Amino acid sequence: MKAIGYRQAGPLDRDDALVDIEIEQPVPEGRDLLVEVAAISVNPVDTKIRRNVSADSGHWKVLGWDAVGRVAAAGPDVTRFKPGDTVFYAGALDRPGANSEFHLVDERIVGHKPASLTDAQAAALPLTAITAWEMLFDRIDIRRPVPGAANAVLIIGGAGGVGSIAIQLVKALTDLTVIATASRPETRAWVESLGSDHVVDHSRPLAAQVAALGIGQPAFVFSTTATDRHEAQIAEMIAPQGRLGLIDDPEVIDVKLFKRKSVSIHWEFMYTRSMFGTQDIGEQGRLLDEVARLLDAGRLRTTLTETLRPINAANLKKAHALLESGRARGKIVLEGFRD
Repeated sequence: MKAIGYRQAGPLDRDDALVDIEIEQPVPEGRDLLVEVAAISVNPVDTKIRRNVSADSGHWKVLGWDAVGRVAAAGPDVTRFKPGDTVFYAGALDRPGANSEFHLVDERIVGHKPASLTDAQAAALPLTAITAWEMLFDRIDIRRPVPGAANAVLIIGGAGGVGSIAIQLVKALTDLTVIATASRPETRAWVESLGSDHVVDHSRPLAAQVAALGIGQPAFVFSTTATDRHEAQIAEMIAPQGRLGLIDDPEVIDVKLFKRKSVSIHWEFMYTRSMFGTQDIGEQGRLLDEVARLLDAGRLRTTLTETLRPINAANLKKAHALLESGRARGKIVLEGFRD
């Protein structure tokens, strides 16, 4: 089957950074689905792994942790899906990725594709929706108020893939005020179109801008990027007993900044459940089905901003380059293995 992979980790400008390959089609066992992939999206985790993690000797490393496709076959223990079903999912970090014509995935972390969306529109959503949902509702628990705090959440990096769906989830499922950060006219317009109540510029000190809104100190901060650059500003602006969540990988965080306010700090890593086979691993499949329901009801919309066709190494390189530029807005999707 067709796939895109590499052997040696490194920068994107190498000829062999991502190449078109042929590999053996896998066979589903246990609770696995064999999915015929129709569309994939690209996330920062793809570029991070490509730069830093080489393939095992004699093998190819295949990336890709967002996919939409049709169930071609199912393992003997599968109960939620059948061949012919159309699904969307983010997969597992410790298994081969979905940049291939056929892909194996555990049914428990799979959702039914939203019927109202195209394959490309749906492929933009799984990883970011899981990440945002788990952070908002499982980690910092925005449905549980902070006494005396403004009923608000600041989302740092609001125009990125995770920020773009997080804004929508907060507006669709809670009465919280959303403050999103964006620094360019096009990204400001984007987060406003998604429902953000206020926009502040993360290229300037944040605390004074948030204070100037006149709504008080926000109960929650969801930092999707550059947490180490903003940590002092977050500590200044967040309410006492507030909750801070982050998903990026800062080299160092000065947690002592948050002691005086008894701020709790929460990590979100959407692969935790699949990587450790947690007892509640099936929550990811259930939340994807709920996201699909909200999309079909018109309460959420896709965060797709660019589609490249077909799925091949040249187009995947273009997507990686755009992500690495730091100027991506929303999500980039590749569709179809043939023109």
